Amino acid sequence: MKIKSVRAWWLHVPIPEANRHRSDFGLVASFDTTLVRIETDTGLVGHGEAKAAVGSAGDNRTVVKLVEEELGPMLVGEDPRDIVRHWETMYSGVRAHYALERGHVFPILGRRGITMSAISGIDIALWDILGQETGQPVWRLLGGRRAERMPAYASGGWAAADAIGAQLQSYVDRGGFKAVKMRVGVADGEPRHSAARVRAAREHLGPDIDIMCDAHGTMTVAEARRFCRLVEDCDIAWFEEPVTADDKRGQAEVRASTDIPIASGESEATRFAFRDLADLRACDVFQPDLAICGGITEGARIAALASAYQLRLCPHLWGGAPMFMAGLHLMASSPAGWLVEFSLGANPMLFDLVEEEIRSVDGMVEVSERPGLGLTIREAFVAEHAVR
Repeated sequence: MKIKSVRAWWLHVPIPEANRHRSDFGLVASFDTTLVRIETDTGLVGHGEAKAAVGSAGDNRTVVKLVEEELGPMLVGEDPRDIVRHWETMYSGVRAHYALERGHVFPILGRRGITMSAISGIDIALWDILGQETGQPVWRLLGGRRAERMPAYASGGWAAADAIGAQLQSYVDRGGFKAVKMRVGVADGEPRHSAARVRAAREHLGPDIDIMCDAHGTMTVAEARRFCRLVEDCDIAWFEEPVTADDKRGQAEVRASTDIPIASGESEATRFAFRDLADLRACDVFQPDLAICGGITEGARIAALASAYQLRLCPHLWGGAPMFMAGLHLMASSPAGWLVEFSLGANPMLFDLVEEEIRSVDGMVEVSERPGLGLTIREAFVAEHAVR
């Protein structure tokens, strides 16, 4: 079996005005992603996902170019099942033969950012092909699953203090979630305003629903520490991305100052960045985005680090169905896997891109037994929303 073609599409879906939300990223008026498609000479087709931004909106043209004109051509004519070799080849470029021969990396300059995102999308598609070729779901190829269903939390929470409780309650009612996540940080102004919203949420939800808080990396160390003190009696399940991903030592200071668990990693790429988070004792929960960090191959290495350091694994799943399923398969196969992020913003890439229904029932998400990622892409959706 050989790789026949590697293609990519920037999918851009406008969000109806009534369904838009505003955060520190501004008013989110569209959902964007890069869909990767790898076809083999046997007729098997695998799909993956890459992202130009950690959020849901962004210009993905450069990612498409990287997939189709730089990275993809390296793989045409190769056996798609040699996934680790392909990953190292894309990561080390013209020096990949040294990396494979000597057992350590010789990475290209673009070992982070959108190049790594493009590698991620290709890698996910290769695992999808391997699963289809063997007739097994990806989690089986990773060693098996821990459970048939995984617990999930509802991700959203942008409303003001006088409405945040009702908004989060609607998530609980909609999918039976036992945990919800809300946004805090710079969009609120001062930490006291974020804390007021958290208190309003806790008062409305009562003590039995877990609340996570996500600052999108927008606070300073001092602001994050102040926020933690202000909500120390609100029983926060975790505080996500308190400071910028470029300040891992600062995040370690935040973690050392509070008993609220710290979660981060959605903006990080490769096992090396997550190793640094672990070594600095900067977080309690790893949150790799498999459409950014290096795909399933690198995600498995990050999961192993999480287990070795006794940290929890909760992939960032704010994106389309391919990256969501990739993260779900990885989490279900890892002893460190914990909670599934289930986005409740307007998300056509999760709910409309594929034929399968992705849903939460009583706060649980089923781990698919279908081969590969277990997804069927709606080609009409791709044709309608592809940007060329």
